[in-house]
Amino acid sequence: EIHAKTPRFRARITERVASLREEVDRLKAAKHACPDPTERLALDEQLGNAEEAYRKALAAVLDEILPEAFATVREACRRLIGSTVTITGRAQPWDMIPYDVQLIGGIVLHQGKIAEMATGEGKTLVATLPVYLNALTGRGVHVVTVNNYLARRDSQWMGHLYGWLGLSYGCLDDTEPGTPERRAAYLADITYGTNNEFGFDYLRDNMVF
Repeated sequence: EIHAKTPRFRARITERVASLREEVDRLKAAKHACPDPTERLALDEQLGNAEEAYRKALAAVLDEILPEAFATVREACRRLIGSTVTITGRAQPWDMIPYDVQLIGGIVLHQGKIAEMATGEGKTLVATLPVYLNALTGRGVHVVTVNNYLARRDSQWMGHLYGWLGLSYGCLDDTEPGTPERRAAYLADITYGTNNEFGFDYLRDNMVF
């Protein structure tokens, strides 16, 4: 039943926003194919309004399912106790379940605010809560870290949880720029990486002829 939660959440989100997403896609295609500058300007305004409506509907449904999604992550953590996860080549047991205060930290992050936490207070685990919730949309979630060790460690460590919940994950720092493996990492539900890799990939993409 816990494994079935992820597809159920996704179906619920799709049901609420599918028509708005289709309208955004339709307007994008129409704008791309339109040769008339005046008409393109009008389509651009319509597209902006459609995208705003889509974002608001998506935010509303995520807020609605947040308590149940967070509870799902917490219960998944509980059920993984005693299992073994391999992190940067070293096997260790899974031994983490979010505390109540960590759930609050996850809510703060989902709201787009800053949750300041000291070393050892569980930032890595707290991030899994809003990451899981937002990954349900299928739009991809990026988790940015400051060095490649943390990117690799956290993707493997928390990947144990994401995989159990039925989500795909990848790490930019395990791949080379411009390779199919890096593209696959970006196409995953959750992508870990350093600020440098995300930033330079953006530059590379926009310098392609």
